[in-house]
Amino acid sequence: MSTTDGLGDCVIFAPSRLLPSPEPSGEASKRSTKPASRQVAAYPASGRGAERALRAPKAINARGLSLVELLVFIAVVGVAVTGVLAVYNQTARASADPVVRKQALAVAESLLEEVLAQPFTYCDPDDPAVETATAPGDCAVPEAAGPEAGETRAAALTPFDNANDYAGLALATLTDLTGAAVPGLAGYAATIDVQAAGAFNGLPAGETLRVTVTVTGPGNHRIVLDGYRTRHAPNF
Repeated sequence: MSTTDGLGDCVIFAPSRLLPSPEPSGEASKRSTKPASRQVAAYPASGRGAERALRAPKAINARGLSLVELLVFIAVVGVAVTGVLAVYNQTARASADPVVRKQALAVAESLLEEVLAQPFTYCDPDDPAVETATAPGDCAVPEAAGPEAGETRAAALTPFDNANDYAGLALATLTDLTGAAVPGLAGYAATIDVQAAGAFNGLPAGETLRVTVTVTGPGNHRIVLDGYRTRHAPNF
């Protein structure tokens, strides 16, 4: 369209909708038969938008650990490894404990049985009145704590012959009744303590001995066993 005013002739063209140019009937029919497809927007071919579009996926996939995350990971792994190593070390050190404890227990039981098998009388067993004495005053050699003169555990002629004789015995090296060292027990030691017990199982005080055997083994393992020996006399 056009218009004029007093300033002169001026032609103004108003924009109008551009109609698509007609296509050949063959092309139109071909396009009409094709199913409608979903249009997918492509990345810009150039410019900053294209660079961002191409770099964004790579930046996400290539993201690593931050310094804080790495330090936390190292700390957690360090604590876990320390705990595992501590358990392993303790297990390795304690793996032989049952064997040592069982051996020490066997030694303690053997020594305790040896002591409790001895008589406990008012008189020394070499005294003629040993079977008839009813009090220490009836004995020529009354029994007391510790061995009598000349008596030793391994003596052939004068061995220990009373439970009292073992009082205070210390075995730095474990030996049998002949005095020979027991093979395989070089790292073990034992002590025996014999004390008069109080009233026990209906018996008056002084008529019972308490025997304590302590055995130490490798690794400072310690076993303590207690036993009681009542007096062997005509009235008991």
